[in-house]
Amino acid sequence: MANLSLKHIYKVYPNGAKAVNDFTMEIEDKEFIVFVGPSGCGKSTTLRMIAGLEDITAGELKIGDLVVNDVEPKDRDIAMVFQNYALYPHMTVFENIAFGLRLRKMPREEINRRVQEAAEILGITEYLGRKPKEMSGGQRQRVSLGRAIVREPKVMLLDEPLSNLDAKLRTQMRSEIAKLHKKLGTTFIYVTHDQIEAMTMGTRIVVMKDGFVQQIDTPKNLYNYPGNKFVAGFIGTPQMNFFEGTLKKVGDFVEVAFKYTDAKVVVPYFYFYKTRPSYLDGKTNVIIGLRAENVSLDPAEVANSNATIKVKISHKEELGNETLIYGDINMDGDGYTESSTRIIIKSIDEVEYTAGDIVEAALDLDHVHLFDAATEISILPRIPEFNYLDCEVHGRTLTFLGQGVELPPAIVCESGVGELLIPSDAIKLGGDIVANVIGTEVILGKKLLSMELGGRRIFAVVDEEVTTPTVNISIDMKKITLLRDGKEIVSPMPETVSFDGNLTKKKVVEDVPETEEERAKRLAKGKKDANAEGEENAAAEEPVRTKSKKVVKFSLKIEGAEFPAPDEIAQKLIAALTIKRVFEKDYRFECTPYDLTIAEEGIEAHVEGICDYGAERFAKCTVGEKVIYIKLDDSIATLPKSIHLVPDIEKLAIIQADMDIRLV
Repeated sequence: MANLSLKHIYKVYPNGAKAVNDFTMEIEDKEFIVFVGPSGCGKSTTLRMIAGLEDITAGELKIGDLVVNDVEPKDRDIAMVFQNYALYPHMTVFENIAFGLRLRKMPREEINRRVQEAAEILGITEYLGRKPKEMSGGQRQRVSLGRAIVREPKVMLLDEPLSNLDAKLRTQMRSEIAKLHKKLGTTFIYVTHDQIEAMTMGTRIVVMKDGFVQQIDTPKNLYNYPGNKFVAGFIGTPQMNFFEGTLKKVGDFVEVAFKYTDAKVVVPYFYFYKTRPSYLDGKTNVIIGLRAENVSLDPAEVANSNATIKVKISHKEELGNETLIYGDINMDGDGYTESSTRIIIKSIDEVEYTAGDIVEAALDLDHVHLFDAATEISILPRIPEFNYLDCEVHGRTLTFLGQGVELPPAIVCESGVGELLIPSDAIKLGGDIVANVIGTEVILGKKLLSMELGGRRIFAVVDEEVTTPTVNISIDMKKITLLRDGKEIVSPMPETVSFDGNLTKKKVVEDVPETEEERAKRLAKGKKDANAEGEENAAAEEPVRTKSKKVVKFSLKIEGAEFPAPDEIAQKLIAALTIKRVFEKDYRFECTPYDLTIAEEGIEAHVEGICDYGAERFAKCTVGEKVIYIKLDDSIATLPKSIHLVPDIEKLAIIQADMDIRLV
């Protein structure tokens, strides 16, 4: 069995079309992973790259500990089940299943054992003597699975294997495949466009669109915490209700106004703690999402709700144990046309509604979803990007939530009131600020610590679970943002340093030591010559010899300075199959301020000043028109006006500029 690692995988065709963009994922041994998305999203292309049926343009694919980018499909120890059963009609079921094993010249006894075992697992033992034409679609699909099972592969790849079956058979085969995964204990990767298959089968789901990964998570988390509007609408039946609207914070409350209608609700601010203040100005358009089950017409729920709106009923769909009621929050809307005022309500009540009825509906804002109207990214994430707090600057003291913090020398601003944005990863454990602990939640491998400070909820991403009732914290001041009248008066220090450059090569003459094979041949010849002349052989005592040889040396030319390129990095750039003229292309080199050192030679930079953030000091420099920051050692007190920088080559991210492909 094996785990898989996909790092920055791209598929770009010769015409420049990108099928897969920057696919990165770690798949654990024995997981059942489902790739889901509309046609043309890149899910099958990704599967075929894992199988070796498509070349990888850029990135690294590992199965277990082995990089398999250039490994032939037959040597990857994977098995694949296609949408088309691809059975040989003239062969029996036994012969179809055994065919691949016979090609590998496996002993007959072992073939018989594996085929019988697979047939028993799949419940097709009694059909081993039949031909495919004598079997149903579901039975043929089992034969196709059996052919893959007998390989005993590390990874099973399934490309829409149920799409040719009717609804009843698909339901049955979903259960069969899930049971098969449990029995085999093998890593499964399954491609489908059917969200029901994805939700019912996968331990984790990869949602894709237009070649990009939209979100990777468990079925439950995808449903409850979609990262963007596409995922929210794609996962779940019926589709989530989406309304256009605005949010306006008034004291401890927020007014939610729905566009194209007079509908408004006023609710406590705690529903929107994780939302950036700029979305709460009453002017910025947002998309408000609510699932059908989070809207209720039950009179008791309506009476107890703090958020109700009027709905004009248009029609309904009876589904047996529940009813979907369609309507519109715009009294002039028809409820049939998909619009930003149409609403779908899931009801189990037996109350009869007729077209044209105007009723009150309760909105469960504990399950509300908010998205940016332009980017469609969630603005109410599980892990908040920032904590948004009112603050005041007086002299060199920053006050927020009743706490006074001295500003470091690097931050200069006038006194006054404003808003403070503290990233959740800028709050560190240890310090002088004491906060009450609410709890720690593990989200996608990260630990989110919820705390209460000055009557407000604040969040921090931490490395360890906190079990004490209180905790001491501090703020990484280089990451904060200060706003006044909507304008940034203090910006965070950039965390990424970016340079431009390219890859170069040249031939040089070097003294190269002989290889072990060359040395062995020389010693053998020396021994033979010595024996022929009756002399004592002393060749074995000779040291390794060298010889002059022309070799190709690769360099990274970054902002005019050249640095030797390790062979591994150079080969990754060259191996990007669809990128022609690799040495003529422009690249973007990225690192962090911590990955640069000052040296005698390197990238020429001009020092603009030293930024002292208290715990850390950075040099603010310019390279051409770029402004960059470099972490300084405590031993460096001053710097000359001009310095030279050397990046840590092993930590560089290398992006092919015009195609925006991360190659390293």
